[in-house]
Amino acid sequence: MRHQVKLLKIDWLTCLSPPAFSHTPLTTLQPVDFTVLTAIGAELRAEWLPARLEQVYQRDRHTVYLGLRTFQKRAWLLLSWHPQAARLCVGDAPPRTPDTFTFSQQLKHQLGNLALVSIVPIAPWERVLDLQFAQRPGEPALWHLYVEIMGKYSNVVLANQENQIVTAAHQVSMQQSSVRPIQTGETYELPPPLTDPAPTLAEPFDRWQERVSLVPGPLRRTLQKNYRGLSSALTLSLIHAADLNPDQATTSLSAADWQRLFQRWQEWLQALTTETFHPGWTADGYTVLGWGMTQAVDRVQTVIDRYYTSQLEQQAFVQLRHQLTQKLRTVLDKLRVKARVFQTRLAQSDGADRYREQADLLMANLHHWQNGISAITLPDFATEQPVTIPLNPEKNAVQNAQAFYKQHQKLKRARNAIAPLLAEVNAEIHYLEQVEAAIAELETYQTAEDLNTLDEIRDELIQQQYLNDPEYRNANLTPTDSQSHPHRYTTPGGLEVLVGRNNRQNDQLTFRTAGDYDLWFHTQEIPGSHVLLRLKPGMVPDAIDLQCAANLAAYYSRARQSEQVSVIYTEPKHVYKPKGAKPGMTVYKHERTLWAQPRLGEEWVRGELK
Repeated sequence: MRHQVKLLKIDWLTCLSPPAFSHTPLTTLQPVDFTVLTAIGAELRAEWLPARLEQVYQRDRHTVYLGLRTFQKRAWLLLSWHPQAARLCVGDAPPRTPDTFTFSQQLKHQLGNLALVSIVPIAPWERVLDLQFAQRPGEPALWHLYVEIMGKYSNVVLANQENQIVTAAHQVSMQQSSVRPIQTGETYELPPPLTDPAPTLAEPFDRWQERVSLVPGPLRRTLQKNYRGLSSALTLSLIHAADLNPDQATTSLSAADWQRLFQRWQEWLQALTTETFHPGWTADGYTVLGWGMTQAVDRVQTVIDRYYTSQLEQQAFVQLRHQLTQKLRTVLDKLRVKARVFQTRLAQSDGADRYREQADLLMANLHHWQNGISAITLPDFATEQPVTIPLNPEKNAVQNAQAFYKQHQKLKRARNAIAPLLAEVNAEIHYLEQVEAAIAELETYQTAEDLNTLDEIRDELIQQQYLNDPEYRNANLTPTDSQSHPHRYTTPGGLEVLVGRNNRQNDQLTFRTAGDYDLWFHTQEIPGSHVLLRLKPGMVPDAIDLQCAANLAAYYSRARQSEQVSVIYTEPKHVYKPKGAKPGMTVYKHERTLWAQPRLGEEWVRGELK
């Protein structure tokens, strides 16, 4: 008995997990303002002074890591001058990719093995911290690493004992700023002094109310206009904490409204004075004051690192997805044009046999030839139906027959040459359409797994030489060195089901993870994910477990909108990868078939996510 063997070109689909907290759109990314920077500085001083600087690593053109060690622990201090996400915080270790940046090498050369002995603001109400390094604790500082958290003007500047700039993350020339240039060899200058009044706990209520309400206007604008140190996010948080409307006029506030607002004002200043903060998540971001908090977090560093890492990964996801989509569309358009040309030429070659038959008829009926005729009608050999053959009147019968034989050979050679070329182009189109469909399934960023999955799709296309490596590994993207992982579910019978999210995972599941007793599922002749039902030796799965795995295979396929889908399953030992096949391509045999419902698979997925 011959076993049926089918060739599959696999694409992958993803299920988006709910976010850990609400993602703020990048256009309204919450900045690190003076209050947040104060909270960060206070926590760093309490936990990381003194510390030895052991390593320096620059991740991209906006981020550098300082490897710190104390007697009790080690960590990486992230310094970022990103125009949308400038910050400093203790976070995860950087990726294991080569560091080719000059700035980090200069920091390592000057600060390596020195002690971080102080973290202080350079001036009241300024968003600049001075990280001071000395030979050992208690000795004078030899170097000052100024971390300027000022939006698009953020920077990190290294200066020596004489405050002379040795290097900077971003050098600012006189042409760019005549007020405050930042260049090697120049003296480090403080930012221009702030002119707005400084908030103070000593200011009485009457004086504060008079200043805020002196010029009537929206409450949000009057607060920020009259005092320094107030960002838009902090002002909104303060006003909402007082149960007021940011856009209401100051003239509409009652005495009780003013008292509630002043109470929150005092709470803010008290937190800055005592360096007592309450970090946590809010509905649309984070807070370090506890206002509007939906979930408390024990450390400021955790909030800052998680929030901005997630936001930058989301930015990288959106950018990379757009780039890959545009590139695939361009490549596919060219391949489809090429396929149409091949199809046209192949259609023309289909008439090759007709030319040979006409030549044979002509040679068999030379006695019917007349000089100067432009066509001749002869009976067909098989049907004896009349066939009209166009002729060249300037040639005799034999010459016309030879011309037909020659055209037959030409079209036959063209068919033999074009057919494999057309098959190759169609295979490329099919493969790239699977990739395009996979990217389309990754509609929005939810977790780091989504970015890792998209990164692996990019890497696969680079390996298959559809993309150029340097073009898609630019400094604007957040690099990741983590591998994505398959979805994991549990059947009603308690069995584990693994679902591949891309071709790397599909090949990993099928040819490395799968054991001798597992079962492999896939939609029949429909691109989709590889699904693995894990079984222990001697275990026989119940029908409900098989159906659950089949429903998941149907849901994670291009047929997820169908009512019913044919799903095959077999033992992993009967699944093979053809020699030279692209990622995700398999052949299988000894398969059995189940009818699955993608809708039930989706319901199961949603239930698992809850």
